[in-house]
Amino acid sequence: MPHLIVIAGPTASGKTALSLHLAHQFHAEILSGDARQFYRGMDIGTAKPTVAERAQVPHHFIDTLDPSGEYTAGQFERDALEFLENYFTSHDVAILVGGSGLYIKAVTDGFDDLPSTPPEVRAKFDALRNEQGLSALVNLLKAQDPSYAATVDLDNPQRVQRALEAMETSGKLFSAMRAAQAKARPFQVHRILLHPERDALYDRINARVDAMIEAGLEQEARGLYPMKSFNALQTVGYQEFFDHFDGELTRDDAIDKIKQHTRNYAKRQFTWFKKQDGFKKFTLEKEDDVLRHLRDQMNV
Repeated sequence: MPHLIVIAGPTASGKTALSLHLAHQFHAEILSGDARQFYRGMDIGTAKPTVAERAQVPHHFIDTLDPSGEYTAGQFERDALEFLENYFTSHDVAILVGGSGLYIKAVTDGFDDLPSTPPEVRAKFDALRNEQGLSALVNLLKAQDPSYAATVDLDNPQRVQRALEAMETSGKLFSAMRAAQAKARPFQVHRILLHPERDALYDRINARVDAMIEAGLEQEARGLYPMKSFNALQTVGYQEFFDHFDGELTRDDAIDKIKQHTRNYAKRQFTWFKKQDGFKKFTLEKEDDVLRHLRDQMNV
């Protein structure tokens, strides 16, 4: 069977560098499993691989959607599996990289088909969100399904509302609906989790945000400002600058909030992956150990 190497971990943990190294070693191509790198124009704020990095190794599922569109983990599961079916006719190894745990899980394990949302249920939660804001949905989710609330990105209104809609429709906990047995896949999955020490990761996050500012994140956010209501733009790095443009934050406060919210997001990513089975943990400096582990697992 062919091999799918999964490189997961929190933001700024070194996933891109490791994926490029392994891609060269295994003559593999890279699939992005980052829920925001699918969207065009969101380059600096989502830390997409650079043009030079993408020139070294073919990358897929980057810049495939307009920010006005919506793309679910279920759609990604379907599209990624279709891509891999064709890809593995001529390649032995592919690499899936990202920090969006739900999207990675969709490809490696699948999950229960969620119920379709009746229009009246969607309208109910749309109205609640419009009248009382995302915080009202978050508080409701925490009350109804604290297990899922502890792992989901609570700054992502699409995911929060989707969970509430599914529970309203089915009468079941969303965490229970997503706890299905893993589906069989026609490839072997090798899961790598980059797990740096917290202080080291937070230092990397702060340095990355400073580098993003230097690279023009503010200008990128200003260009995306007319689309700020789209789900794709409900993202750390853009929302804080949107608040600055609206006069709600100073520029310095916006940058400080980006760092704080990114650290918070990394903590939620840690929580997610801690609860997933099958990941082999490595720190930032263990690139050669990762390669040896994979060669042993893949018997190559």
